[in-house]
Amino acid sequence: MPTAEAIPQPFTNLQLELLKIYARTVDEKDLLEIKRLLGQYFADKASDLADKLWAEKGLTEDKILSKHARTPYRRRSSL
Repeated sequence: MPTAEAIPQPFTNLQLELLKIYARTVDEKDLLEIKRLLGQYFADKASDLADKLWAEKGLTEDKILSKHARTPYRRRSSL
């Protein structure tokens, strides 16, 4: 018989932890606050990663805004 570790889990470690937290009933106000906190946590992580990438590549707002990123197209002649 396989051990618990050998059985593939359908949930990630984060999902399992959240299931433990959500196993108890909380009022709607607390639930919304928990969702907000989780969203803010992941938004902060994404922002930190973006800041790190900008620093590694030496990017600045001036460099980004001064580049013309649109694809040049040839003008069509009038029909």
